[in-house]
Amino acid sequence: MSKVFTGRYFEDFRIGQQLVHAVPRTLHGGDISSYFSLTGDRQPLASSTELARSLGFQREVMPDLLVFHVVFGKSVADISHNATANLGYADVRFLRPVYPGDTLVAESEVIGLREVSSGEAGVVYVRTRGTNQKGQEVLSFVRWVMIPKRDKDQAKGVNNVPTLPAVVTPDRLPVPDAMNLQRFPDLRWAMPPGDVWDNYETGERLDHPDAMTIEDADHMQATRLYHNSAQVHFDQQAMSSSRFGKRLVYGGHVISIAMALSQNGLGTALRIAAWNGGAHVGPTFAGDTLRAFTEVVEKAEVPGHRDVGALRLRLSAVKNVAAKELEAVQPLLSGTKEPRIVLELDYWALLPRGR
Repeated sequence: MSKVFTGRYFEDFRIGQQLVHAVPRTLHGGDISSYFSLTGDRQPLASSTELARSLGFQREVMPDLLVFHVVFGKSVADISHNATANLGYADVRFLRPVYPGDTLVAESEVIGLREVSSGEAGVVYVRTRGTNQKGQEVLSFVRWVMIPKRDKDQAKGVNNVPTLPAVVTPDRLPVPDAMNLQRFPDLRWAMPPGDVWDNYETGERLDHPDAMTIEDADHMQATRLYHNSAQVHFDQQAMSSSRFGKRLVYGGHVISIAMALSQNGLGTALRIAAWNGGAHVGPTFAGDTLRAFTEVVEKAEVPGHRDVGALRLRLSAVKNVAAKELEAVQPLLSGTKEPRIVLELDYWALLPRGR
């Protein structure tokens, strides 16, 4: 048995395979600071202990996407270390808050396999779950990833694609038991630009005015922060012979930057409750400049909660578009073939309701 693990190839996966991922991770305030520094995020509940306590939480809350990246990163060595592309997500649910001092463990189950037409690779579907030190599930998601074969003649004709929900319905949206918004009207001044749930309209589009250029040092440090070892982000020698000729930016880093940019206009979003789906529709590289816009797809009341409402939002990230051109960029679901869009993320956010 080899002491060195070089990652799995497509033919190494089996339906029902259970993978418990190594290296539990205890999160601290330093992780929040690093995450803010690398992404530009300024989520209010993660920024201020006293603000979070005033809204019912124990203390400051770890950023939702930081939790996602850490759990995702745990799974990379066992699933996508050799991957050529992370293709999409579904049924992503942020089940409970994670606080500094909590320890996260991740495990995954293989739920689908599909050989691609060339026969040289396949798509692996996994459900990954993150739990805290109390055994409580904090995050659950499905993702699918393209992984090459070691031997083209293996795993031929495999085609077992799981049925996945297109949308996380409002009755399945997690709302933290601790959250108490009675003091929100007095604390609204502490939030980035945005509004209460009532004042957003279905069909409304928000063009977020800020931009961020991705640097090699930033995206690589962020990816290391999450213990994500996928070689497409780190090994320039290997990637120089790929079709891109250079390292890819971790797609999760693109999501975090786009979400941070969207906080100018959606700054009152207190929690990400769920993702309905998402896709990295184009590659991002160091030196690319990202901008973002958001469409309000749906408004929903949350069963059993009168102080908070849910917005279904479609976040698009575009690269190398001038500020004056952003308004003209149409989302891919409208039928556009816009090549500068690199991300589309369909998600639910929780916002305070007006009183």
